[in-house]
Amino acid sequence: MEKFNFVRDGVIRLPLGFRFQPTDEELVFQYLKCKVFSRPLPASIIPEINVSKYDPWDLPGDLEQEKYFFSNKEAKYQIGNRSNRATNSGYWKASGTDKQITSSRNSQLVGMKKTLVFYRGKPPYDSRTDWVMHEYRLLIAGAPQPKNTPSVCLH
Repeated sequence: MEKFNFVRDGVIRLPLGFRFQPTDEELVFQYLKCKVFSRPLPASIIPEINVSKYDPWDLPGDLEQEKYFFSNKEAKYQIGNRSNRATNSGYWKASGTDKQITSSRNSQLVGMKKTLVFYRGKPPYDSRTDWVMHEYRLLIAGAPQPKNTPSVCLH
């Protein structure tokens, strides 16, 4: 079976009529798990970029469409688990509680989904924007999460 690479210059270029609308389970189990374990992806559709290096309006792709990216978490401090989600113009702040993603086959927990909202500026003079991103994390049963595990970001 021939594999196609639909990502050019960090932008997804799909054939006419093709829609990429994966479920949360598919993103975690079919894409993120393969990425983490260096297995072939079902399709080369998700580019790899450092999301925190871009303001949301500068991310590659169409502003009107959902965007998917693989991004390694960047540590805020050398010691600790806090992520650096700051950009040039502001920062991504977690909103609400993380959603559990379970397998439809055996109801096993396979991942987590975190909702982030972009704030322009720095506290206490920041302002909330309408930009929302979902961060997906793979959970591996019985294994500690390494610091640089990639996550899928849906923007």
